Amino acid sequence: MNEIFFEYGIDLDEKSIKSFGIYYRLLKEYNEKFNITAIEDEREIYLKHFVDSLSGAELLTGGKLIDIGSGGGFPAVPIKIVNDSVDLTLVEATGKKCDFLKVLCENLGLKDVKIVNKRAEDIAHDINFREKFDYCTARAVAKLNILSEYCLPFLKTGGKFIAYKADAGDELKEAANALRVLGGKTEKIKKFSLDGAERQLIVIEKIKRTEEKYPRSNGRIRKNPL
Repeated sequence: MNEIFFEYGIDLDEKSIKSFGIYYRLLKEYNEKFNITAIEDEREIYLKHFVDSLSGAELLTGGKLIDIGSGGGFPAVPIKIVNDSVDLTLVEATGKKCDFLKVLCENLGLKDVKIVNKRAEDIAHDINFREKFDYCTARAVAKLNILSEYCLPFLKTGGKFIAYKADAGDELKEAANALRVLGGKTEKIKKFSLDGAERQLIVIEKIKRTEEKYPRSNGRIRKNPL
């Protein structure tokens, strides 16, 4: 399946190619026990998980990255595979998925990776996490107005929140107030096609500090989005 990376203009070294092979095998093995992904076909996993995740790798230059709702590790672990200079924190509320992430990172030999088995809205008020990161990523977690409240509190001023989306035009309009309140501003949108399906990376810059009352509780965020 390595040819699929070249098909999408991704040039990987031998170590990274080997790492994605290990990733695929572990994902298949643990998916039977932990239900990590609904995608099971090998090509689809490489395309919709690995290639899709790497579409945002060029937007990071190093520094501290926090990934919210990591699940099977997407997009942050593929980014870490190709850019080991990233100091990575994976946040996942489901214990079994955290168990998988621990096994995955150990088998891949990844350093400077922390796995946090807690909810994002809880640790965002912890001084060890709040406004400590250069980048925040999230993929297939929630609509952008909700996702922004989970993610922006983790970023330093000047940091970047990268949201992996399909066509997000309507979501961007809905999120305008949330971004204003939380201190974010849309910097750019990277559009690309993945096997004929439109994908977008929404890059939001943190332009001012987020008020301490955000994020609210999970119930309030989802019931009354900003």
